[in-house]
Amino acid sequence: MNNQQLTSILRNNCKKYGSRDAVFYQKSDKSWTPISWTELWQSIEDTAKALLANGVKPGDKVGIMSRNMPEWTISDYALQLVRAVSVPLFSSTSVAQAEYMLNETETTLFFVGEQEQYDVAKALLQKVPTLSKIIAFDPSVQIDKAVDAVHFADFLNEGRANIYDKQLQVLSQEAQDQDLCTIIYTSGTSGVPKGVMLSVANFLYCIKIHDLRLDVDDKDVSFCFLPLSHIFERAWTFNVLSKGMISYYLRNPKEVVASVKVVKPTIMCSVPRFFEKTHEGVNAEIAKGSAIKQSIFKWAINVGGRRLDYIWNKKPVPAMLKIAYSIADKLVLAKGRAALGGNFRFMVCGGAALSVEIIHFFEQVGIHIKVGYGLTETVASVTCLLDDDINTKSVGKIMPLLDVKIGENDEVMVKGGTVFMGYYKKPELTAEVMKDGYFCTGDAGRLDENGYLFLTDRIKDIIKTSSGKYIAPQKIESLLSGDKFIEQITIIGNERKYITALVVPAAIAFAGLMKEMRLENKPRDEQVKQKEVIAFYQQRIDTLQKDLSPYEQVKKIVLLPNEFTIQTGELTPSLKIMRRVITEQFKNEIEGMY
Repeated sequence: MNNQQLTSILRNNCKKYGSRDAVFYQKSDKSWTPISWTELWQSIEDTAKALLANGVKPGDKVGIMSRNMPEWTISDYALQLVRAVSVPLFSSTSVAQAEYMLNETETTLFFVGEQEQYDVAKALLQKVPTLSKIIAFDPSVQIDKAVDAVHFADFLNEGRANIYDKQLQVLSQEAQDQDLCTIIYTSGTSGVPKGVMLSVANFLYCIKIHDLRLDVDDKDVSFCFLPLSHIFERAWTFNVLSKGMISYYLRNPKEVVASVKVVKPTIMCSVPRFFEKTHEGVNAEIAKGSAIKQSIFKWAINVGGRRLDYIWNKKPVPAMLKIAYSIADKLVLAKGRAALGGNFRFMVCGGAALSVEIIHFFEQVGIHIKVGYGLTETVASVTCLLDDDINTKSVGKIMPLLDVKIGENDEVMVKGGTVFMGYYKKPELTAEVMKDGYFCTGDAGRLDENGYLFLTDRIKDIIKTSSGKYIAPQKIESLLSGDKFIEQITIIGNERKYITALVVPAAIAFAGLMKEMRLENKPRDEQVKQKEVIAFYQQRIDTLQKDLSPYEQVKKIVLLPNEFTIQTGELTPSLKIMRRVITEQFKNEIEGMY
């Protein structure tokens, strides 16, 4: 039995740092309010006792559905203290989706964030027989007295009696690192969601390999804005608190750009959409400036790029280039970093492909993007760039202590302490993805001689044209989505004679184009159908794809007036494209291209 736990690491940090600020949250007036390490641990213990007071036993499943707030993490650790199992749900989860997950796990209690999540939970009380109580984090939630529900503050009062101290101590002594910690449901891009079972040991191993790869300490400030219900931010938060860093919890992710200017974090996890949006916004602002300002910006970026080439190739930067860079940094680049707070040492990017053009742009400005790759089944971490790497064409170097190999059909296979325990109540599916102790990721890729992984595509997403050619859609999408006029793009072509695409124009750049074409007074759904607009986009795509093989090139496009969203079902909660949904939803537009 191994008694090291995520909770014991946190308890030691809380004793070590005491009154020092641990986490921050925003009040309704947007001011940031701290919680000390001492207060954090007290809240976790009080929550654990309240769970015991409500009859929660080891192995019981408890749901958490909320936007990011400290109570999310407090509840997460408290459940581990009583050896219960968390079942996190995205805050936008529908009643139907939640019903499946909570019934399969036989969830007993349900922590929710705000009114929207409470209303979903209330509807579930009649649909999930095992569900007995709802606990609302936000005190402004209007609770129906006819149902068994309380605010979080009142819930804590239920367990403050000392009679639970001994029980909590016994549970702590009995805890094992192989205890099931959480069941995280995958997005289900092709069918029924699967509950990924992760143990405490899986998360502890994740912390261990990050300690060997990343240079971080308790002076770092992290910004928590991706959903905690997703493995990326969840695992990172365990790392942050285990290292004694300060963490800022942002409830509304749409406010991330404005908030980082105030918080000035040194580290942050993000996804490609953040970098794509920021890149688009910067280009739009520069386009508004005078010709002189645009020239200075382009010169500064060019200088940053030339300097980057020397660093990339691990060669000394020439003296004259150092001087030019110093000027460029003062005039332009430092202001670019300041737009994101100015303190970033690096930003971690995962979840999907990010175009090389955008990576280079941020590196030229002086913001290091640490690209990584992983899945829920591997606690998010399979590869990550080294601190001095700018090897941006790969998704990083294999993490320490992990065994990664390339199997049949170029499939990436992973073995090590972060590999999950299996899919909850689905042993057949677990057996399908495990071969000789390796987890078969479903991603195709290659490894170079230095241990860097290069992804080519999702094996299940590979397109086979009617002529028998195999095409990797994500490679093409990554190439084309780097264009400033393209917001989103989905490649079509399975069992078709040629490749086509559904394209969502980038809002800011598209608005400027409409003014140039004198089409600004037309509705958006008419603008995207104009022949000259379609021809403009096709020409840009043709230029971008000139180095692709002829059978990989997009022959026809349809411009769509609205973005793909989570709410409309076209994106997963982690912002991945739902190809099955999109091809069904836009089947008329697709047929029109053939």
